[in-house]
Amino acid sequence: MNKRIAAITMARNDEFFLNRWIAYYGRELGQENLYIYLDGIDQKIPSGAGQANITKLPHNEGLSRAQGDKYRISLMSNLAKGLFANGYDIVIGCDVDEFLIVDPDVKKSLAGYLSEQKINTSVSGLGMDVGQDLNSEYVLDIDKPFLEQRSFALLSTRYTKPVVLAKPAKWGSGFHCVKKHNFHTDKNLYLLHFGSVDYEMIRTKVGDRNPDWKKHLYRRAETIYIITRKKNRSESFIKLARTLQTLVRPIYAWNKPAQFGLKLVTKIPKRFKKTGI
Repeated sequence: MNKRIAAITMARNDEFFLNRWIAYYGRELGQENLYIYLDGIDQKIPSGAGQANITKLPHNEGLSRAQGDKYRISLMSNLAKGLFANGYDIVIGCDVDEFLIVDPDVKKSLAGYLSEQKINTSVSGLGMDVGQDLNSEYVLDIDKPFLEQRSFALLSTRYTKPVVLAKPAKWGSGFHCVKKHNFHTDKNLYLLHFGSVDYEMIRTKVGDRNPDWKKHLYRRAETIYIITRKKNRSESFIKLARTLQTLVRPIYAWNKPAQFGLKLVTKIPKRFKKTGI
């Protein structure tokens, strides 16, 4: 019997990714187990909301991006704490462009797999920052699955996040760590990030954003440049990245993974298309 598992996120002006987030986690966990904060009373309920639990909160325009990150993660940590108090066994917290998957070779659903695992406090999947190869891949068709259109990812410590909690705890900004707790990765889990999935999408989002957000979005474009430039792109790097990130920690943050700054680009295994993302 599967455990009670919830997925939570917070979004603003991002209906495109939010609809895909609801579709994926709703399929894996049940839409009734999705809890979403919309940052702004003016925000539109996404067209694919279904039975997801959606709450609109006032938007604070005066916060810098860093202050906003701290504010949002505090809300997420408190929401998770409340869900545990209401009977949930596991809470997945992530951004709307992040999708936690089980390796399709395992042949288990996300709920089924997590229900079988012994998780002390938190667990992470290996971070894969999916990007566009400008030399061989076209502008994204928004009506088709991502993984039918993109074939490469940067193996990134930035997205190897402890997004799965098995008890109340406090996430660090962006879900990048769990405060006062060690870091653990699971051999069959992957966290796919799609914020860098399309160059034109990034350019459109930059628009009239404030300098903090422009810098953040341009950093996403850097993933695309790395993938486009790299000639050596091998699936064997997945095993290398997982080994390094399991064993190595930055001296300034023992609760985060490291891989000596290596820019490892992998071809995304074809079996990942079975996820439908």
